[in-house]
Amino acid sequence: MDRKKGKTVWYALAGAAAGVVNGFFGGGGGQVLVPMLAGKCGLDQRRAFATSVAVIAPLCALSAGIYWFRGQLDLMLALPYLVGGLIGGFVGGRLFQKVSMVWLRRGFALLILYGGVKAFL
Repeated sequence: MDRKKGKTVWYALAGAAAGVVNGFFGGGGGQVLVPMLAGKCGLDQRRAFATSVAVIAPLCALSAGIYWFRGQLDLMLALPYLVGGLIGGFVGGRLFQKVSMVWLRRGFALLILYGGVKAFL
């Protein structure tokens, strides 16, 4: 298998893993995707974070659609979170280039650790 084709396989596997996690847990696919994009797919950390957002957005929309069609999603209940999330996403996107990769990685690691502890307890 040539090098480019091998990377394409890893890209597809990373996307599939993120999709499974997102669909199964209702989110969190980026926690799987970022390490795979940076490790196996060879993207630098900043590009892995940004690419993850581009991949996760449609996956979240798909998962939300499935939950909505099954009657498991209350859009009115979700609306305040969506508004806050849009504001936070805008601010985070603007600050992304200004934060060092060391602090981005640490913040990401703390987020994963926090989620793991909350899920475990």
